[in-house]
Amino acid sequence: MKILHLDKNHSSLINGLDKAGLINIKAYNSTRSAVSKIIHEFDGIIIRSRLELDSNLLLKARNLKFIARVGAGIENIDINYAKEKNIKIITSSEGNRNSVAEHSLGMLLSLTNKLMYSHQKIKNGIWNRELSRGIEIEGKTVGIIGYGNTGKSFAKKLTGFNCDIIFYDIRKIIADKYAKQVNIETLKNKSEIISLHVPETNLTRGLIDMKFILSTKKPFWLINTARGKCVVIEDLLKCIKKGKILGAALDVFEFESSSFSSIFYNEKNSKIMSQLTKMDNVILSPHVAGSSNESYQKISKVILKKILAFIAK
Repeated sequence: MKILHLDKNHSSLINGLDKAGLINIKAYNSTRSAVSKIIHEFDGIIIRSRLELDSNLLLKARNLKFIARVGAGIENIDINYAKEKNIKIITSSEGNRNSVAEHSLGMLLSLTNKLMYSHQKIKNGIWNRELSRGIEIEGKTVGIIGYGNTGKSFAKKLTGFNCDIIFYDIRKIIADKYAKQVNIETLKNKSEIISLHVPETNLTRGLIDMKFILSTKKPFWLINTARGKCVVIEDLLKCIKKGKILGAALDVFEFESSSFSSIFYNEKNSKIMSQLTKMDNVILSPHVAGSSNESYQKISKVILKKILAFIAK
């Protein structure tokens, strides 16, 4: 079996596939055009986010049996076409669920306790205890949107804070010991903290927009370590200024590049980012919530195990 690697991953992945007798071809820097000329030779493709595997490209993959996405999101794969052609989609979202959950919690604690604000003030010689006073999570209601691997992991970590944890998911999930499932209106009415843990789909793009924010009962803190396009940044900015959103922790951004390796800047985006970076109640990180040193290896191990299990069938 011949495998095409479109993105670099932890060495344990290729090493494991080599040991299993598979032929591995690295194409980490190959263009879409170059890939289209050789894709018919491969039984499997392993990707992250660099290239889009749409129907036009997959049409040429005549021998393709599986696509392995090292990570969680599969928005860069034409899922319907893959199903139609009986191409197996393999993901490894459980491999970085702890990393995302810890990052989300870290951002939340830093935001509510004004740690970045206090740090910057002290660096500038300003010692103001009153303005550095934070709030506690205890007694607050945390609403989680999306209760898959990362959403549930985040809920589990919150249980020690003596807060109320609720979640909304389009699937009917039996509530567990960490959180209670509610409808979206209940989540909007009760939540003082909202954390996103959803994939990017037609249903989630632009989910947090002006309409959503204004329909919530209470001002809230927003955490987004999911996908950038789930939050309309311009609406978010306006609502932070109005006090409808108390603060935001963003690891992902609406105008990221498709590979998540940079932010697409134009005059409008640059202006928005400039305003966000100057706000004391906003914390930003460069799409690294799921990319801890440990998760980088974990997700490769998970995807390796799943590929070998698929091949063995």
